[in-house]
Amino acid sequence: MFIIIQDEHGRISLVNDYALTVMETQEEKLLGRLFDDVFPARDTASIGGDASLGDSTSQEERCLRTTEGRQRTIAWYHAPLPIPLEGGPSRISVGLDITERKIAEARLTWLAERDPLTELYNRRYFHEALALAMQRGRQGAVLLLDLDQFKDVNELSGHPTGDRLLRMVADTLFQEFGHRGVIARLGGDEFALLLEGADAGQAMYVAKQIIPLLENTGLDAGGQRHRAAASLGIALYPDHGNNAADMMASADLAMYKAKEGGIQRWHLLSTVETAKDELQERVYWVERIRQAIEEDGFELMVQPIVRLNDRNVRHYEVLLRMRGPKGSLIAPLHFIPVAERSGQIVQLDRWVLRHSLQALKHVQDKGISLAVNLSGQTLHDDGLKQFLVEELSASGADPNYLILEITETAAVTDFSTARGVLQSIRDLGCRTALDDFGVGFSSFHYLGELPVDFIKIDGAFIRSLLTNPDSRVIVRAIADICAGFSKQAIAEFVDQEALVPLLESYGITYGQGYHLGRPVLLTDVIPEALGNINRA
Repeated sequence: MFIIIQDEHGRISLVNDYALTVMETQEEKLLGRLFDDVFPARDTASIGGDASLGDSTSQEERCLRTTEGRQRTIAWYHAPLPIPLEGGPSRISVGLDITERKIAEARLTWLAERDPLTELYNRRYFHEALALAMQRGRQGAVLLLDLDQFKDVNELSGHPTGDRLLRMVADTLFQEFGHRGVIARLGGDEFALLLEGADAGQAMYVAKQIIPLLENTGLDAGGQRHRAAASLGIALYPDHGNNAADMMASADLAMYKAKEGGIQRWHLLSTVETAKDELQERVYWVERIRQAIEEDGFELMVQPIVRLNDRNVRHYEVLLRMRGPKGSLIAPLHFIPVAERSGQIVQLDRWVLRHSLQALKHVQDKGISLAVNLSGQTLHDDGLKQFLVEELSASGADPNYLILEITETAAVTDFSTARGVLQSIRDLGCRTALDDFGVGFSSFHYLGELPVDFIKIDGAFIRSLLTNPDSRVIVRAIADICAGFSKQAIAEFVDQEALVPLLESYGITYGQGYHLGRPVLLTDVIPEALGNINRA
């Protein structure tokens, strides 16, 4: 570490050998020079007060430029010397080189805000940027676009081709409109643009530019020509929403209207139709959810979580579907957002927990565990612990074979609550998991603070592992830190065999994804649960 003595005027009167070695200089070249000249102050203010001799102690970060021209960051801790040296009061300054830490923190922050595949901003950052823009009180527009028939690209030419096309779309949007506003990949084949200050005319002008640009963006793979045709929805604030969530819902509705519209391929939402359509849609799904909860109108599915080294299955994640007409199953994306907005999600979580525990009773003796997802709202359910106690008793399920998952985003949103709920769950004997890890944390510090047994690495990093060096860095880092905290890592979205040896080399024990096992009905895995789930 650096050790420097300053006189009452801030001039260097003593310097240790370590500092001389790092700075590649001689002592006589530093003695008598002002500390502020040798180590220029950063723009940020000191931590802990002014670094004057009259202050008891202070901390600050300052720059050091080496003889090779590299800039390093030094964290300085200043304190007055208890025994003044000859010539008057002096202070001792101890410096720690934190350059690598600052670089790592900046990189993790970048990764937390970015989509690893396209390097555009991610959903989390976009929502925060939209919320801040709306707080500033200006008008603006959200453009939400979804690629048409993108599923065909993956099925016909494989996920690597689909990823290439997504990167091409991202590059096109950024090059043409990056100067206009925030551009993000929200996930899958959805992209969004935030145009702060834009009115309806300006938003439509951009939309009319985007559609032909993407139609001319494409690639050839395996004899197929894939084009990035898209449907685009436009919502304006404050006309179509008072907060970021409402604005995204309005833009989503506009995008689906664009898909229905045919030739034009873009749609600007009108205030009247927004209110009418959203109200009708919300009332319809709220009633459907209420009936399904009362009449057991849901179906549970399970997807295996596979031990990579021998493909053994001892864990299954429980997935929820709603029963539709003629035996069809309705995906959660159609009803979960409504349940969250209406407050029904807590009842829904309890329904899943009750039926999962009834099923668990029949397979726990075989060493099989079931993992159930809890919503962010359920973390604030004061009766959750008592509900679990009663249901564990009624079902006869062993809590050690129940894994309760919460998402990283839910944990970050209310860290203290999440930590308390997770600990109370573990106190009952259940195990816990942190889902979608890697998209929200800017620091791994929280990982050691949360009482979880499993860390599920977000599928966006796994999916791009073979092609994106940044993903390999972050996945390896997560795996190492999981091991350091004695937590098991689970890789999500394992969709090809080539990923397995790479994940194993990182020390990741478990994997989950279509290559390892697709979701199937719970009753196909646990036939004894049929009577419980169908019971009205």
